[in-house]
Amino acid sequence: MNAKHAPGTGLESQAAIPNAQRLLWAGFMAILAAGVGFSIRAGILGQWAEQYGFTQTELGAITGGGLTGFGIIILLSSLIADRIGFGPLMFAAFVMHLISAGLTLGTGAAFAAGGKPLAFQCLFWGMFLFAIGNGIAEAVVNPLVATLFPKNKTHYLNILHAGWPGGLILGGLASYFMAGGAGTKPVAWQIQISLFLVPVVLYGLMMIGQRFPKSEASSSGVSYRDMLGELGLVGAAVVCGLLALFFKSDLGLPPLVAGGIAAALLVAFGAATGFRFGHFILAFLLIVHAMVGYVELGTDSWISKITGTIMASPANGLLLFVYTSSLMFILRFFAGPIVEKISPLGLLAVSAAFGATGLTLLGNADGAIMCIVAATVYGIGKTFLWPTMLAVVSELFPKGGAITIGAAGGVGMLSAGLLGGPGIGFLQDSAASADLKQKNVAVYERYRAPKENEFLWLKTVGLDGAKVGVLEDGGKEAQRALELLEKEQAKPETIAAQKELVSWWNDTASAESGTDKPLVEAAGLFGGRQALKLTALVPAAMFVCYLLLLGWFKMRGGYKAHHVG
Repeated sequence: MNAKHAPGTGLESQAAIPNAQRLLWAGFMAILAAGVGFSIRAGILGQWAEQYGFTQTELGAITGGGLTGFGIIILLSSLIADRIGFGPLMFAAFVMHLISAGLTLGTGAAFAAGGKPLAFQCLFWGMFLFAIGNGIAEAVVNPLVATLFPKNKTHYLNILHAGWPGGLILGGLASYFMAGGAGTKPVAWQIQISLFLVPVVLYGLMMIGQRFPKSEASSSGVSYRDMLGELGLVGAAVVCGLLALFFKSDLGLPPLVAGGIAAALLVAFGAATGFRFGHFILAFLLIVHAMVGYVELGTDSWISKITGTIMASPANGLLLFVYTSSLMFILRFFAGPIVEKISPLGLLAVSAAFGATGLTLLGNADGAIMCIVAATVYGIGKTFLWPTMLAVVSELFPKGGAITIGAAGGVGMLSAGLLGGPGIGFLQDSAASADLKQKNVAVYERYRAPKENEFLWLKTVGLDGAKVGVLEDGGKEAQRALELLEKEQAKPETIAAQKELVSWWNDTASAESGTDKPLVEAAGLFGGRQALKLTALVPAAMFVCYLLLLGWFKMRGGYKAHHVG
């Protein structure tokens, strides 16, 4: 059954307040800023390493947190959005983005004054505050747009989230054209990273002096306790399950302690709501959105690398990612007319089918042409998933205000960071190791990791990333890192470990590299392909879930958007 939506092919329809369009595009710019920053960061890591002497491990620490921290901030901000209002929170996001830029751009002066340690602190805290600003903005703009356009949420949330692929396009192209190449120097990283400030300044200017509406729930007099009650114990259980995994994986707590803290949070939430059970359908939607986060953002973390390997060109892998982001950017402006024909759940079901098909085709693609065809199918599939899921949650449970839609966004981000990225990496490790071991046991033993890699309850022995990296660049980075560590008088055990890696290459592996490298590269390619094929099972499962939801609502007269009051 079709949803009861107002016609929405134009951007002018169904605005709830006079400044709705201005606030919509301000939110668009906030999400665009996040996309630009995330996309461009990978392209300047090499300059940071060269200018300030960072090792790859230190660069990983600077850029770490990412999607997981993003999800935590969304959850926390959503809990207070209805209490303190959208305006103050967006101001906080703006301030975080500006401080982040100031700290990051001040790295050169910090390095001159205090050397590498102070430069590291500037970059680390700059990236950390950037993630906080993004999380706060995401927690605000989703319920804000749902409030501004209550009768056409799917259409306008898709327009809002066109900002994300828009940012990825700009950042990806900037990395491609500014990163330098044979015979050319890269554009200064300060100029590249400053690009995210353009949309930041724009959304700040667009929000100056504007009045922000209260959420549907707040303006209708729904109490804060009742908003929490809409999420209920079953919805909170999904959130707390992912938080338990966060406590264990990211904070390193023992499983029993992590589970105990999560259980205590669930009990505290229950006490705050009078132990209201909540809605089974909402909990089910949160689980499905966790799958969306896994397959969309988790896959995006790897797909450029994998397709670049398939096409034997990292630059082409980046351009293919820009291409799929361009598809998303354009198509998200046309969600409204599509929903008028097949309903939000119908759109989601079709998208999941395209996503599963596209990933399967990518896993079997051979050469640039097939990669482009497969990526096109996958790009169409992932386009509408995230914003349309947020719209469905908001349409079915508007009494939850910012809390329910924020729970969906937070769960998606947590799943991407805790399950998607690590899970797809684990699948690559497992398949690559098995392939290399089957083809040449001696090469496998030379490059196998020293210990098992764990993901949830699964274990595998992958290939040693440090050794594979040494093989790829002929030991240049390993030698550079050793010289830096010795110059800085690092911990003796750290220097000893790096010396061992350099000695392994010089004394053992370099002589065999001519025969080893093709086998190791082929194993990596096989691992990437297998990971994509297995990841295709996630949107396939989502497709089944959407069919179940369509059947559920059909038995109840069809999908209908709800309104408070």
